[in-house]
Amino acid sequence: MDTAGDGDLVATGLADRLAELSFADLEPTAVTDLIIETVAAWGVGNGWRAYRRPPSVLPLPPPMAHRHSCVDVGLARPVGAPVVVEVDRSDRQRTVDKLLAEAAAGRIAIWVRWGTGRFEAPPVPVRLVTCPVTWRRPLGGSGRLYSRVPATERPAPAHSATGTDPAVGAGQQTDLFPGAAPDLVEPDHTGP
Repeated sequence: MDTAGDGDLVATGLADRLAELSFADLEPTAVTDLIIETVAAWGVGNGWRAYRRPPSVLPLPPPMAHRHSCVDVGLARPVGAPVVVEVDRSDRQRTVDKLLAEAAAGRIAIWVRWGTGRFEAPPVPVRLVTCPVTWRRPLGGSGRLYSRVPATERPAPAHSATGTDPAVGAGQQTDLFPGAAPDLVEPDHTGP
């Protein structure tokens, strides 16, 4: 059975691993696939067996009730409860239902949510691990491309070069067009 401490440690370990993840300009399906592969590799790195798309304990809704749904990643551990992980960009009730059923069956249920918005906490005992990303529209295209750069890898912002050029003193403006005579415009003081 999942004990609170064990499940929290597993979720924290996964969150730490996903905090290191970086990527640039991926489409939504590619982001989900990358996160699923990262989760599986993290599990294998812990000495666990990783299964992609194993069957869930929750059956599919009618008319497919004779078949079972799948989870994104299942992790079998030699000691402790198995771990199931679902990876989603959207907030889906079906995912919550599936993870609650997995938790009721004695598994550690983790919901990895990625995106740009706020993430609502799922009901206990499902654990939430977030993977915040940024997005942009591709040039001349539609849709969104997603990127993630961990805080430790973000470059420092560009700063003004003032003070580094001995010809430019503090508080002076650099001449953008050297040698050109400026067109001076006198302010109009005639007023209305």
